Amino acid sequence: MLNLASILVGILSLAIVIPSQIPLLGWGNWFALPLIVVGIVLGQLSSSRGGRNFNLVVLLIVIVRLSLGGGIF
Repeated sequence: MLNLASILVGILSLAIVIPSQIPLLGWGNWFALPLIVVGIVLGQLSSSRGGRNFNLVVLLIVIVRLSLGGGIF
């Protein structure tokens, strides 16, 4: 059950991250970071690791985008 909750949180955060890839909308990634952390924690508490891995991939996308934009854009 926690794995499903982790995947749902990951999908919600991915829905925030995708539009944030547009230039000057990178600040949306900062709103997605707390959701991603919650998804990773839920995935870690689960017996399955699929949700955690999905959230880690979304986190990697956010980190790369924030590093390319200098943390703001």
